[in-house]
Amino acid sequence: MSKLKPWLSAFRLRTLPLSVSGIIIGTCFAFYSGNYNTAIFVLAILTTVALQILSNLANDYGDGVKGTDNNERQGPERAIQSGSITPAQMLEAIKVNILIVIVLSLLLIYMSFGQGNLLYSLLFIVLAGLSIYAAINYTMGSKAYGYRGLGDVFVFIFFGLVSVMGSYFLYANKIDHNVVLPSISLGLLSVGVLNLNNMRDIDSDILSNKITLAVKLGKQHSKTYHLALIFGAILVSLVFTILYYTSPLNFLFFVAYIPLIIHAKKISKAKTASDFDSQLKVLALTTFLFSVLLGVGYIL
Repeated sequence: MSKLKPWLSAFRLRTLPLSVSGIIIGTCFAFYSGNYNTAIFVLAILTTVALQILSNLANDYGDGVKGTDNNERQGPERAIQSGSITPAQMLEAIKVNILIVIVLSLLLIYMSFGQGNLLYSLLFIVLAGLSIYAAINYTMGSKAYGYRGLGDVFVFIFFGLVSVMGSYFLYANKIDHNVVLPSISLGLLSVGVLNLNNMRDIDSDILSNKITLAVKLGKQHSKTYHLALIFGAILVSLVFTILYYTSPLNFLFFVAYIPLIIHAKKISKAKTASDFDSQLKVLALTTFLFSVLLGVGYIL
């Protein structure tokens, strides 16, 4: 058990609900359109979880070997930083995890498209490869995009657009217009989680030469950017509900607006790294709640 504990910590299980939020929305709308398939749902969840764990391990490795995870950094201590897992062990785990993601992705693609849609299968094989690249190269390598202020773009694309529209496509073999606005809204909230993490680490990232968008914007402008992400997500989801209204249950996800607005108020007053850190779990879980209620509101 003592050997398992540091690995469970490195997996950062608290990030998993956010990672599957897009799958939940895509699945609910697939169910709504009559295209649901349990096997696809299970494989999509497993593939997404494996990708998120891969990303977490790669981030631990990348920041660990670069020295970004140091005593100046706030938040939970990372595995390599603490010495509980060596860089060599972490690298081996990353390689194993890549193989797991590849196997799950191929199973998911075959389950979705079979042998009759070769073009769609090839498209999603490329997409799976890009997802693996994005998971690994956020902090790993000399050209890690997370060190060049591009993390927000990748999170918006993969946690928002790809997660929602991609998962819907796996069920329906097409993209319907009703999943576009939810994918944008989720993407904005997911970027908010990343930005919150980067605002917390802004001082230590500057010292480590990790140039995130928060570092580029500075503390005050990063707050403004963060509030724009939160209220942008609220506005987009509100427009979506107006355009695609079918019943009062569609408004169910408005419940998530309450913690989002409270969160925005707290961030506007935040000053220390701990102020930002305390809101990370709040925003991540609220985003998950938002996704569940948004999807469920259309299938009840």
